[in-house]
Formats: sequence, C-alpha cells, structure tokens
Amino acid sequence: MIDRYSDRHLPVMLMETIDALDVFPGGRYIDATVGEGGHSIAIAEKASPGGQVLGIDADPEACSVASARLGMHGSSVLVANENFAELRAIARRYDFMPVHGILFDLGMSSLQLDREARGFSFRRPDPLDMRFSMSGGPTASDIVNGYSESALADLIYRFGEERFSRRIAAAIVKNRPVSTSMELAQIVAASRRSASGGKHPATQTFQALRIAVNDELQMLETALDQALSMLGRGARLVVISYHSLEDRIVKNFMRREAADCICPREERVSPICTCRHKARLSLVINGALSPSSQEIRSNRRSRSAKLRVGEKI
Repeated sequence: MIDRYSDRHLPVMLMETIDALDVFPGGRYIDATVGEGGHSIAIAEKASPGGQVLGIDADPEACSVASARLGMHGSSVLVANENFAELRAIARRYDFMPVHGILFDLGMSSLQLDREARGFSFRRPDPLDMRFSMSGGPTASDIVNGYSESALADLIYRFGEERFSRRIAAAIVKNRPVSTSMELAQIVAASRRSASGGKHPATQTFQALRIAVNDELQMLETALDQALSMLGRGARLVVISYHSLEDRIVKNFMRREAADCICPREERVSPICTCRHKARLSLVINGALSPSSQEIRSNRRSRSAKLRVGEKI
C-alpha cells in the first residue's frame, strides 16, 4: 500500500493507524485532518466494499488536493472544507453519525510546509501569515509586529516551550518590522543557541506562532470531546500528535475518559465519589506508539509523532 503514495506526501504511521482504527468493510470513518488524503485513501480501501469516509480540513487547498486523490472512490468518500472544532455539526450536516472510527493527524502536511504564501517555511521569503483557512483572523505578522515584547515572549514560551523566549522576543522587537518567514527565522537563529536534535533554531518559535494564529490547542480540546460523543460502542478514536502540548491534551483527555472517578486528588480520601464521572473510553494501548526507526529514516517529519488510541465503551 505504501508505494502508492507520492514521495512528497508520506502518511505518518500509516499501517499502525489503520490497525488502531480497526477498519473493516462497510465501516464509517472520519478523517478530521484529511490533509492530502493519504490516511483517507488507506481507510477507504480497507473499508471497501460498502465503507464511507468523511475527510475534513480547514485548508481549502488541502481539500482540493485530497478530493482529486480520493476521486477514484466516488461517493463513498466526502471531503469537507471545515474546521474540526465543528466536528459534530459537520457530521450531522452530511448525515454521517454514528461512526466506527475518527482519526486526528495533527501534523503539518507537506503541502502546507512546501508551498509559498503561508509563511510556514524557514527557507523562503514568504509572507508571515500561518493561517490554515485564510478566512480572516490575525496573522503571524500581526503578532510578530504588533505584540509587546513581554506578550510576545510569553506566547513563544507558552506555545513553543522555548526557554530562550525573552531573548528571541527582544531580537524580534529590535528588528521590526519583520516581513517574511525567512527573515523571522534568521532573527530567531541569530538570537539563540543552536537547537538540539538537528532542529532548526526557529522551530519552536514558528510552532508557537502557528498555534496562536489558529487557536490549535483550544480547537483540539473542543473536537476531542465531540468526537467521543459521536462514536458508537466499540468504535475507535485515534490521534497522532507531534509536540508535547498536543500530546499532553490527548493523553489527559484519554486518561480522564477512561476513569470512573476524576475527583480532585485531595478529595479522594473520602470513600464517596462526588464527581459522578463514568468512563466512556478504554485505552487500547498503554502510552503511545512511535514511528519505527525505518519510517523515521524515510520520513524525517514523522520523528516526533506519537499515536494514542481509545475505544468507546
């Protein structure tokens, strides 16, 4: 199956994802981050005959690419240019409930990283935008050139977990206005020490800006709860995350929903549970799956991926 995908777009942990979703013929699945359609193609093939896939993405260009690649599957695959924060409403609109599995692959697609005009790349003088949908809202330029130095440092530290955030913010403010992604990357690189693990020194700063521009963490929290409510009994929720902030949200969500009591620790001395929380999920695996060393060698963008999976009870 792998050799059917382009060199530019390699779906991360493809076989692990299909196994985690427990895809079967006739099943109904949602790919909440369809990207270029790599995972959805494999899901549609495994769910045939009779299966259905709904692919969702906030990026209109990604939806266009995914629609073209998934066209061979005809009406069994739908692609919606929507934000997964509205997951339940989207599924109702397409009469796509309940479902047997929902996938979130939270990584940046090759399409977004490689194209111009969005500002995600360190290596080209692209405009500082970083919006997925391009439909209004603040851009990375608005933040970089408009925030106070302290607010910018706090944002880079909070969403980028960047320990040199204050030094970076001071350098950015000193060099305003900053017009392009390459210019920003050079400013960041000059203001801090080299990053570990072969990462570009601006990786965490760019991550912070992208998260802030697209409100990614709040959107994820909103979507996970909706996703669980849409699954039928025995259906699977699979999430692939790429940095600790995302993974922490996913891990805590799955652990909480796999517990019968979530009373605060200080209240657990009492034998009586007051939260009345009931588990809605069982953990299919303990912890998270990571890509194989072979996959990391063939697809460097997979190196930080973590896959978590739960089953509705």
